[in-house]
Amino acid sequence: MRYAICFTPTPSDPISHVAANWLGRNVFSGEMVEPPAIGGIGIHDVAFHTAVPRRYGFHGVLRAPFHLAADVSETQLLRDMMRFSGSFQPFRIPRIEVARLRNFFSLVPSVPCEDMHYLASAVVQHFDRFRAPLSEAEIERIDPDGLSAAQFANLHRWGNPYVMDEFRFHMPVTGPVNLVDMPRIEQALRSVFEPVLAEPVTVANIALMIEEGAGGPFRVHSLHPMGKVSARKIA
Repeated sequence: MRYAICFTPTPSDPISHVAANWLGRNVFSGEMVEPPAIGGIGIHDVAFHTAVPRRYGFHGVLRAPFHLAADVSETQLLRDMMRFSGSFQPFRIPRIEVARLRNFFSLVPSVPCEDMHYLASAVVQHFDRFRAPLSEAEIERIDPDGLSAAQFANLHRWGNPYVMDEFRFHMPVTGPVNLVDMPRIEQALRSVFEPVLAEPVTVANIALMIEEGAGGPFRVHSLHPMGKVSARKIA
């Protein structure tokens, strides 16, 4: 079993509902969802292009999937996440948008969000003691020969090349898309997501996600509210 620490909007957030429909799976319940009818693209096309993010569910990763270290437990991880999340105040991403990152599409902040970058860096550092070291096979799957010097250093220090200065927050909504299909897929994504992207996104929790069996889908195990308990009760 692997764990990941992420941000995902609450189940009641309109973005969560739209994303579950698009990806075909609810990241909270794990249930499969019937995809919507979208002009210009068939349901089989949607299923094909969302196969990779469907497994992981709608989220933005803060601490990439990891096995627990031998000397820690899930109970300890949960307890530490409760304390950690309470030490950060909620914040907002003013606007997110559909964007192409290399050969896939994600929802990303329209302008860099320093609060999210700081949160992600803190998560990586604080929870590093909970992760087991990467195996040689896991390192090879990352293809270290294709990394920059900074990414290579991150891989060996933090178990992930894309952290700290190499981090960019994104919520994937497709897997790889070939160049021919990109305009059509982008148009479909904008028609689906833009109606719910007008409002700021509130970041008020961090999520612990778990992998259901080796190579299985991820789902949200628990949401950990940000801010002190007393302040949340007053709010």
